[in-house]
Amino acid sequence: MEQSTDWSRAEAGSIAAGVGQGRVRARTVIEAALARIARIDPAINAFTDVTADRALAAADALDARTAAGTPPGPLAGVPFAVKNLIDCAGLPTRAGSKINRERAPAGRDGALVRRLEAAGAILVGALNMGEYAYDFTGENVHDGDSRNPHGAGHMTGGSSSGSGGAIAAGLVPLTLGSDTNGSIRVPSAFCGCFGLKPTYGRLTRAGSFPFVNSLDHLGPMTRSVADLALAYDAMQGPDPDDAVATARPAEPVLPGLDSGLGDLRIAVAGGYFARGGDPEAFAAVQVVARALSATRVVEIPEAARARAAAYLITAAEGAALHLDRLRTRPEDFDPAVRDRLIAGAMLPAPFVERAQRFRRWYRGAVADLFADVDVILAPSTPCRAPPRGQTHFTLDGVSLPVRANIGVFTQPISFIGLPVAAVPVWLDGGLPLGVQVIAAPWREDVALRVARVLERLGTVRAPIAELV
Repeated sequence: MEQSTDWSRAEAGSIAAGVGQGRVRARTVIEAALARIARIDPAINAFTDVTADRALAAADALDARTAAGTPPGPLAGVPFAVKNLIDCAGLPTRAGSKINRERAPAGRDGALVRRLEAAGAILVGALNMGEYAYDFTGENVHDGDSRNPHGAGHMTGGSSSGSGGAIAAGLVPLTLGSDTNGSIRVPSAFCGCFGLKPTYGRLTRAGSFPFVNSLDHLGPMTRSVADLALAYDAMQGPDPDDAVATARPAEPVLPGLDSGLGDLRIAVAGGYFARGGDPEAFAAVQVVARALSATRVVEIPEAARARAAAYLITAAEGAALHLDRLRTRPEDFDPAVRDRLIAGAMLPAPFVERAQRFRRWYRGAVADLFADVDVILAPSTPCRAPPRGQTHFTLDGVSLPVRANIGVFTQPISFIGLPVAAVPVWLDGGLPLGVQVIAAPWREDVALRVARVLERLGTVRAPIAELV
């Protein structure tokens, strides 16, 4: 007998337990999610495609297997949606662009979609994003801006804009985003949800449209840390279809998620990460540090140079990927994206080579730092979500372009592929802020353990926005 739970607002773990225990049918959950999307998404603009028929058919098939005694999987009946640069069979992979929507529909789902569905989750659609993932704002001239559920006049952050907006609006409990320079962590901060940028190479990117191959990551966004762990575990594992995917076996994090801090050595990033932002951004870090009794301050060496080098590599690799499109269809790009790509195409090769050499040094220097600490705390963004359409903001008394500078604190971290749990902090009744819980390579378990402690303390949380 089905319970009267509002399954349209339930978290992934609760849904999977309900379906697995026979308290609710997967079809009931999916119908509730589709109804909520239809009612609320016009005000949020998180979805570009809703795969209702596919989702209902998948739910019916799951219910039939469950009735026949087949275990339905750890994500049984969980509705999820993916950034539209991840292949969904039957849909053109837009990557937020005008040009890509003319491509033939994908003939196969991306690898992570297949892995989530193998665990029982059900795809309900594809999500809005910044064009070709070269964006931190959530503004898209082709599909319209994503709007922040906690304040529709404000940015969601990007480029995984629809992924953050859909979570904050309670449209689905699980989304996938991509993160090259901060595109999971920025919308997690602006929209007030949890996100995981795994170690570079940890989760396969096969079946996704690239931006910067040497920096691209895929990862989950949710409203709870347990849901992050649940989804992350389902997606782990080697994949020969992604040349940079690790050969390491899956290392599940869910069994140890509640093991607490133990003797973890936690520090706050100082220096570069303690200036160049609004006071509230640093106050959020201090709230988290106090909750964890973290008093040590460390300085990540040459973080400013790391950000500059990441910028050069991003511009050069991104431009190389799009060079033919820039030559033949420049008018079909968002002008802001087009101009940045053209600038990248004009970078002298020695600049990029020097950035890559620095990258090797920086990776070693940060590895040395992690010999003495296990976790480093840093702000996710320099400010709360700016108003949509705002082009400049003032940081430390200097007027700077918004689009280019939202990622000042995320770029030095993804530059060398460190794993990060992004956690949302609410200082007052206003918009949320974000904190990065940064761990050593391959230690997603450590970052998520710390995030889980913060969640249980009530220091971080991801409420559904109160939408009419």
